[in-house]
Amino acid sequence: MADFDLVLQGTVVLPERILEEGYVAARNGKIAEVGIGVPPAARQRHLLGKALVLPGAIDAQVHSLSQKDQEDFIWSTRSAAAGGVTTIVDMPYDEGNLVCSAEAVKKKIDHASPQARVDFALYGTVNPQEGAARIREMADAGVAAFKFSTFGTDPKRFPRIPPALLDECFAAIAPTGLTAGVHNEDDEAVRTYMEKVKASGLTDWRAHGLSRPPITELLAMHTIFETGAHTGCPAHVVHCSLGRGYDIARAYRRDGFEATVECCIHYLTLDEENDVRRLGGKAKINPPIRPRAEVETLWRKVAEGNVWLVSTDHVSWSENRKTNPDMLANASGVPGLEVMVPLFVKGALERGIPLTWAAKLMAENPAKHFRLDHIKGALTPGKDADIVVLEPRETVYDAAANGNNVVGWSPYNGIRLPWTISAVYLRGSQITDGTKVVAEPGTGKFVRPLPRQIISGEAA
Repeated sequence: MADFDLVLQGTVVLPERILEEGYVAARNGKIAEVGIGVPPAARQRHLLGKALVLPGAIDAQVHSLSQKDQEDFIWSTRSAAAGGVTTIVDMPYDEGNLVCSAEAVKKKIDHASPQARVDFALYGTVNPQEGAARIREMADAGVAAFKFSTFGTDPKRFPRIPPALLDECFAAIAPTGLTAGVHNEDDEAVRTYMEKVKASGLTDWRAHGLSRPPITELLAMHTIFETGAHTGCPAHVVHCSLGRGYDIARAYRRDGFEATVECCIHYLTLDEENDVRRLGGKAKINPPIRPRAEVETLWRKVAEGNVWLVSTDHVSWSENRKTNPDMLANASGVPGLEVMVPLFVKGALERGIPLTWAAKLMAENPAKHFRLDHIKGALTPGKDADIVVLEPRETVYDAAANGNNVVGWSPYNGIRLPWTISAVYLRGSQITDGTKVVAEPGTGKFVRPLPRQIISGEAA
């Protein structure tokens, strides 16, 4: 009689060590055993040789609904499943529906649940006119974190939260134990530099970086972390393109404050002088892609342990929103769910960085960050059997090749990936077989953080 439902043997990648000829065993949708040597019997038993066996990734930054009638969860979670991302955390800036109340949170859960092929958690935000009044009700409704912006991309869908209101929101979040994540670009500085670029007449690929130079990002980071220090709220910068930003966060942590920074996979992969020059609007992202020297600096920050999370900031804009010859007229953001895990593995191996960072930065730390680590984020007995397998087979990425993306373009098209995803499991059930996504819509579930009182022992 089989002891387990599923056993996978290969090179098991854990946050602290790698198990050569290791195995992971699952029972009833949960991790049951991790070991080395002869794997136990199972109803499904796969001896995978040199294949990498990692915890399913948690993508901390996904925009499924930024463009109405475009992607939605039916597509974002399909891309996630294909890419070894078993949980997404979706952003609250949905076109036509700012997620800023308990009612809006419930509406989004009800909307996403029949579509989702992987598990999902949600961010909440605030309507600037309402202030922090609804933060507690959104925490009770199950949001995993809150998101704000120091820059106003759109007054309704993606509004700027000015310093006094940011302070009010952080103070309201602090008692919940959740984290305040913030888009880090100083509004006044960006608008000043944008006007200078427009006045110069420059409209090509160089315009975007010049309109958002490093100082615009770094000024905002000081505001964010100082607000966290003042209120006692965990402060998180949701994307940083500059090595200096990670040093700023480290200084705040040294002084005893909760200050973390997320690095998007595009900042570890693409550069300004080659990729932005070549791709134009298809590489327009806020904050901008930086020069190659900065890319390598960020990898050093990974190796030093100063990066807290790696995410995609995934959004699948239609091509007409990304191909305007006037660089600044394009929408900002790129799709990345399908390729984040193999891109990180590629980059780490090329630089001699241990793959343990893949398990830590794309699974363990995100689970801790969103207080989902009671069920997610590690190949640890008792947690969900969310697993991704990569085999040592080179492929050239093409977003249109397998039909897992609502758009057929990607800034990563043409990149050679030495490791290819061959299987993905969600709660012990296979959702991707290496050639296609086999999970049906509705397979994924809404996941929420443990309430603070359960974690700390406080009274409800």
